[in-house]
Amino acid sequence: MKLRILAVTATLAPLAVLAAEGQKVPQSQDPAPSGQTASFDTLDANKDGRISMPEASADPRLVENFSTADRNGDGYLDQSEYANVVAKPRK
Repeated sequence: MKLRILAVTATLAPLAVLAAEGQKVPQSQDPAPSGQTASFDTLDANKDGRISMPEASADPRLVENFSTADRNGDGYLDQSEYANVVAKPRK
């Protein structure tokens, strides 16, 4: 039984890594030029209609304001929550 669990784990582990890779925002791609905020569509890398913290990490300003902008506390920014962050004047 332990051998089966080990075999299944060894088989599925690479698949989990591949699935996680598909959700990462490429580091070589700079979605926002210095001093500008990237567009919602650019940051929504997996095109699910919301921005997660890993997706937001491509924009330092958004990371700074993420928890405040996430008004409903679901861990994602929808388009209206994102719009509120973009509308705020820079400090």
